[in-house]
Amino acid sequence: MGQKVSPIGFRTGIRLDWQSHWFAPKATYGDLLVEDAKIRRYVDEKCNRRMPKGAVAKTEIVRTRNEVKVTLHSGRPGIVIGPRGGEVDILRQELEVLTGSKVSVNVVEIKEPELNANIVAEAIAEQLAKRASFRRTMKQQCESCMNAGAQGVKITCSGRLGGAEMARKETQKRGSVPLQTLDANVDYALAVSKTTYGTIGVKVWIYKGKYGEEQKPVIVKRRPVMSRRTKKTNPAVKGKHRIPKKDDSKKEPDKTEPKKSQ
Repeated sequence: MGQKVSPIGFRTGIRLDWQSHWFAPKATYGDLLVEDAKIRRYVDEKCNRRMPKGAVAKTEIVRTRNEVKVTLHSGRPGIVIGPRGGEVDILRQELEVLTGSKVSVNVVEIKEPELNANIVAEAIAEQLAKRASFRRTMKQQCESCMNAGAQGVKITCSGRLGGAEMARKETQKRGSVPLQTLDANVDYALAVSKTTYGTIGVKVWIYKGKYGEEQKPVIVKRRPVMSRRTKKTNPAVKGKHRIPKKDDSKKEPDKTEPKKSQ
Protein backbone atom coordinates (compact mmCIF):
# COMPACT_ATOMS: atom_id res chain seq x y z
CA MET A 1 0.00 0.00 0.00
CA GLY A 2 1.24 3.45 -0.86
CA GLN A 3 1.78 5.68 2.18
CA LYS A 4 0.83 9.12 0.87
CA VAL A 5 0.66 12.31 2.91
CA SER A 6 -0.19 15.93 2.08
CA PRO A 7 3.01 17.99 1.58
CA ILE A 8 1.40 20.88 3.47
CA GLY A 9 0.52 18.83 6.55
CA PHE A 10 3.86 17.03 6.36
CA ARG A 11 5.75 20.33 6.76
CA THR A 12 3.36 22.16 9.12
CA GLY A 13 5.07 22.85 12.42
CA ILE A 14 8.52 22.13 10.96
CA ARG A 15 8.89 24.41 7.95
CA LEU A 16 5.40 25.86 7.54
CA ASP A 17 3.36 27.84 10.04
CA TRP A 18 -0.22 27.05 11.04
CA GLN A 19 -3.04 28.82 9.21
CA SER A 20 -4.94 29.41 12.47
CA HIS A 21 -3.40 31.14 15.51
CA TRP A 22 -5.42 31.02 18.73
CA PHE A 23 -5.62 29.30 22.10
CA ALA A 24 -8.81 27.90 23.64
CA PRO A 25 -9.70 25.73 26.62
CA LYS A 26 -10.98 22.22 26.07
CA ALA A 27 -14.64 23.24 26.41
CA THR A 28 -14.62 25.74 23.50
CA TYR A 29 -11.89 24.24 21.30
CA GLY A 30 -14.29 22.24 19.10
CA ASP A 31 -16.67 25.17 18.57
CA LEU A 32 -13.85 27.48 17.44
CA LEU A 33 -12.45 24.81 15.14
CA VAL A 34 -15.84 24.40 13.42
CA GLU A 35 -16.14 28.19 13.21
CA ASP A 36 -12.79 28.42 11.41
CA ALA A 37 -13.99 25.85 8.87
CA LYS A 38 -17.19 27.87 8.32
CA ILE A 39 -15.19 31.07 7.74
CA ARG A 40 -12.92 29.40 5.17
CA ARG A 41 -15.87 27.75 3.42
CA TYR A 42 -17.79 31.05 3.27
CA VAL A 43 -14.78 32.99 1.91
CA ASP A 44 -14.16 30.31 -0.72
CA GLU A 45 -17.82 30.34 -1.78
CA LYS A 46 -17.97 34.13 -2.03
CA CYS A 47 -14.57 34.91 -3.58
CA ASN A 48 -13.73 31.79 -5.63
CA ARG A 49 -17.09 30.37 -6.79
CA ARG A 50 -18.80 33.54 -7.97
CA MET A 51 -17.95 35.90 -10.81
CA PRO A 52 -15.74 37.91 -10.79
CA LYS A 53 -13.43 35.47 -9.02
CA GLY A 54 -10.96 36.88 -6.51
CA ALA A 55 -8.51 33.92 -6.58
CA VAL A 56 -8.17 33.61 -2.79
CA ALA A 57 -5.55 30.91 -2.23
CA LYS A 58 -5.18 30.95 1.57
CA THR A 59 -7.18 32.22 4.54
CA GLU A 60 -5.32 32.88 7.80
CA ILE A 61 -7.25 33.34 11.05
CA VAL A 62 -5.85 34.95 14.21
CA ARG A 63 -8.07 35.14 17.29
CA THR A 64 -7.65 37.49 20.22
CA ARG A 65 -9.92 37.79 23.24
CA ASN A 66 -12.39 40.19 21.56
CA GLU A 67 -11.57 40.08 17.82
CA VAL A 68 -11.11 37.70 14.88
CA LYS A 69 -8.49 38.80 12.34
CA VAL A 70 -8.92 37.24 8.88
CA THR A 71 -6.11 37.60 6.31
CA LEU A 72 -6.89 36.72 2.69
CA HIS A 73 -4.02 35.90 0.31
CA SER A 74 -5.34 36.67 -3.17
CA GLY A 75 -3.95 36.71 -6.70
CA ARG A 76 -6.51 39.43 -7.62
CA PRO A 77 -6.69 41.74 -4.61
CA GLY A 78 -8.47 44.49 -6.55
CA ILE A 79 -11.51 42.26 -7.10
CA VAL A 80 -11.60 41.17 -3.45
CA ILE A 81 -11.28 44.73 -2.12
CA GLY A 82 -13.72 46.21 -4.64
CA PRO A 83 -14.21 49.88 -5.53
CA ARG A 84 -13.24 52.03 -2.53
CA GLY A 85 -13.11 48.94 -0.32
CA GLY A 86 -16.83 48.25 -0.60
CA GLU A 87 -16.55 44.50 -1.09
CA VAL A 88 -14.27 44.08 1.94
CA ASP A 89 -16.73 45.97 4.16
CA ILE A 90 -19.60 43.74 2.99
CA LEU A 91 -17.50 40.61 3.62
CA ARG A 92 -16.53 41.85 7.09
CA GLN A 93 -20.17 42.48 8.04
CA GLU A 94 -21.23 39.04 6.79
CA LEU A 95 -18.43 37.34 8.76
CA GLU A 96 -19.46 39.23 11.90
CA VAL A 97 -22.99 37.86 11.50
CA LEU A 98 -21.56 34.36 10.93
CA THR A 99 -19.22 34.36 13.94
CA GLY A 100 -21.08 36.67 16.31
CA SER A 101 -17.91 38.60 17.19
CA LYS A 102 -15.92 41.55 15.87
CA VAL A 103 -14.03 40.71 12.65
CA SER A 104 -11.27 42.58 10.79
CA VAL A 105 -10.39 41.59 7.21
CA ASN A 106 -7.00 42.19 5.59
CA VAL A 107 -6.12 41.40 1.95
CA VAL A 108 -2.56 40.46 0.92
CA GLU A 109 -1.48 40.23 -2.72
CA ILE A 110 0.21 37.10 -4.07
CA LYS A 111 3.03 38.47 -6.20
CA GLU A 112 3.63 35.28 -8.22
CA PRO A 113 0.32 33.53 -8.92
CA GLU A 114 2.01 31.06 -11.30
CA LEU A 115 3.93 29.61 -8.32
CA ASN A 116 0.85 29.13 -6.15
CA ALA A 117 -0.52 25.59 -6.40
CA ASN A 118 -4.04 26.57 -5.35
CA ILE A 119 -4.41 29.20 -8.08
CA VAL A 120 -2.92 26.86 -10.73
CA ALA A 121 -5.23 23.98 -9.73
CA GLU A 122 -8.32 26.21 -9.81
CA ALA A 123 -7.28 27.55 -13.24
CA ILE A 124 -7.01 24.01 -14.62
CA ALA A 125 -10.35 23.02 -13.09
CA GLU A 126 -12.02 26.07 -14.62
CA GLN A 127 -10.61 25.26 -18.06
CA LEU A 128 -11.76 21.63 -17.80
CA ALA A 129 -15.27 22.80 -16.91
CA LYS A 130 -15.26 24.81 -20.16
CA ARG A 131 -14.55 21.60 -22.14
CA ALA A 132 -10.91 22.48 -22.88
CA SER A 133 -8.41 19.74 -23.80
CA PHE A 134 -6.95 18.41 -20.55
CA ARG A 135 -3.55 17.56 -22.08
CA ARG A 136 -3.11 21.01 -23.59
CA THR A 137 -4.26 22.73 -20.38
CA MET A 138 -1.88 20.70 -18.20
CA LYS A 139 1.03 21.34 -20.58
CA GLN A 140 0.40 25.09 -20.67
CA GLN A 141 0.26 25.34 -16.89
CA CYS A 142 3.47 23.29 -16.53
CA GLU A 143 5.31 25.58 -18.93
CA SER A 144 4.05 28.76 -17.24
CA CYS A 145 5.13 27.48 -13.80
CA MET A 146 8.61 26.57 -15.04
CA ASN A 147 8.96 29.97 -16.76
CA ALA A 148 7.96 31.67 -13.49
CA GLY A 149 10.96 30.13 -11.71
CA ALA A 150 9.75 26.77 -10.39
CA GLN A 151 12.28 23.93 -10.26
CA GLY A 152 9.68 21.22 -10.70
CA VAL A 153 5.97 20.81 -11.40
CA LYS A 154 3.67 17.77 -11.27
CA ILE A 155 0.01 17.90 -12.31
CA THR A 156 -2.39 14.96 -12.07
CA CYS A 157 -5.94 14.84 -13.40
CA SER A 158 -8.20 11.88 -12.62
CA GLY A 159 -11.76 11.12 -13.66
CA ARG A 160 -13.71 10.81 -16.88
CA LEU A 161 -11.18 12.73 -18.94
CA GLY A 162 -12.47 13.89 -22.29
CA GLY A 163 -15.91 12.47 -21.49
CA ALA A 164 -14.69 8.87 -21.74
CA GLU A 165 -16.80 6.07 -20.30
CA MET A 166 -13.91 4.65 -18.25
CA ALA A 167 -12.27 6.91 -15.66
CA ARG A 168 -8.49 7.16 -15.75
CA LYS A 169 -5.55 9.18 -14.47
CA GLU A 170 -3.18 11.38 -16.46
CA THR A 171 0.01 12.96 -15.10
CA GLN A 172 2.43 15.50 -16.54
CA LYS A 173 5.73 16.36 -14.86
CA ARG A 174 8.52 18.87 -15.43
CA GLY A 175 11.74 19.02 -13.42
CA SER A 176 12.00 17.31 -10.02
CA VAL A 177 9.57 17.29 -7.08
CA PRO A 178 11.23 15.86 -3.91
CA LEU A 179 8.27 14.97 -1.69
CA GLN A 180 10.24 13.33 1.14
CA THR A 181 12.69 16.22 1.67
CA LEU A 182 11.48 18.48 4.48
CA ASP A 183 13.82 21.29 3.36
CA ALA A 184 12.13 21.35 -0.05
CA ASN A 185 9.56 24.12 -0.48
CA VAL A 186 6.76 22.13 -2.14
CA ASP A 187 3.34 23.73 -2.57
CA TYR A 188 0.36 21.41 -3.00
CA ALA A 189 -3.31 21.92 -3.81
CA LEU A 190 -6.40 19.92 -4.79
CA ALA A 191 -9.24 21.28 -6.92
CA VAL A 192 -12.42 19.69 -8.26
CA SER A 193 -13.85 20.43 -11.71
CA LYS A 194 -17.57 19.78 -12.03
CA THR A 195 -18.27 18.85 -15.65
CA THR A 196 -21.43 17.65 -17.38
CA TYR A 197 -20.17 14.05 -17.43
CA GLY A 198 -18.82 13.89 -13.86
CA THR A 199 -16.25 15.42 -11.53
CA ILE A 200 -12.55 15.56 -12.33
CA GLY A 201 -9.95 15.88 -9.58
CA VAL A 202 -6.88 18.08 -10.16
CA LYS A 203 -3.75 17.79 -8.00
CA VAL A 204 -0.80 20.18 -8.36
CA TRP A 205 2.68 19.98 -6.80
CA ILE A 206 5.08 22.92 -7.34
CA TYR A 207 8.71 22.69 -6.15
CA LYS A 208 10.20 26.17 -5.67
CA GLY A 209 13.60 25.07 -4.32
CA LYS A 210 14.91 24.71 -0.79
CA TYR A 211 13.68 27.14 1.85
CA GLY A 212 15.69 30.35 1.56
CA GLU A 213 17.21 29.32 -1.79
CA GLU A 214 14.22 29.87 -4.07
CA GLN A 215 15.07 31.09 -7.56
CA LYS A 216 13.81 34.38 -8.93
CA PRO A 217 11.26 34.21 -11.77
CA VAL A 218 12.72 34.16 -15.26
CA ILE A 219 11.26 36.70 -17.67
CA VAL A 220 11.09 35.26 -21.17
CA LYS A 221 11.15 37.89 -23.93
CA ARG A 222 9.55 36.92 -27.17
CA ARG A 223 10.30 38.45 -30.55
CA PRO A 224 7.39 40.21 -32.25
CA VAL A 225 5.93 38.20 -35.09
CA MET A 226 6.08 40.07 -38.41
CA SER A 227 3.82 39.32 -41.32
CA ARG A 228 5.06 38.75 -44.85
CA ARG A 229 3.70 42.11 -45.96
CA THR A 230 5.77 43.88 -43.28
CA LYS A 231 8.92 42.09 -44.41
CA LYS A 232 8.35 43.16 -48.03
CA THR A 233 7.54 46.82 -47.35
CA ASN A 234 10.01 47.48 -44.51
CA PRO A 235 13.58 47.86 -45.87
CA ALA A 236 15.05 47.63 -42.34
CA VAL A 237 13.90 44.02 -41.97
CA LYS A 238 16.73 41.71 -42.94
CA GLY A 239 15.97 38.67 -44.98
CA LYS A 240 15.55 37.44 -48.49
CA HIS A 241 13.10 39.35 -50.59
CA ARG A 242 11.18 37.63 -53.30
CA ILE A 243 12.32 38.76 -56.76
CA PRO A 244 9.31 39.45 -58.98
CA LYS A 245 9.14 37.35 -62.10
CA LYS A 246 9.55 39.06 -65.41
CA ASP A 247 6.56 39.19 -67.69
CA ASP A 248 7.40 37.47 -70.99
CA SER A 249 4.66 39.31 -72.87
CA LYS A 250 6.39 42.70 -72.40
CA LYS A 251 9.72 41.54 -73.72
CA GLU A 252 11.25 43.62 -76.49
CA PRO A 253 11.33 41.90 -79.91
CA ASP A 254 14.62 40.32 -80.81
CA LYS A 255 16.47 42.67 -83.19
CA THR A 256 18.79 40.00 -84.51
CA GLU A 257 17.93 38.88 -88.02
CA PRO A 258 16.60 35.36 -88.36
CA LYS A 259 18.91 32.88 -90.00
CA LYS A 260 18.12 32.04 -93.56
CA SER A 261 17.19 28.48 -94.17
CA GLN A 262 19.40 26.78 -96.68
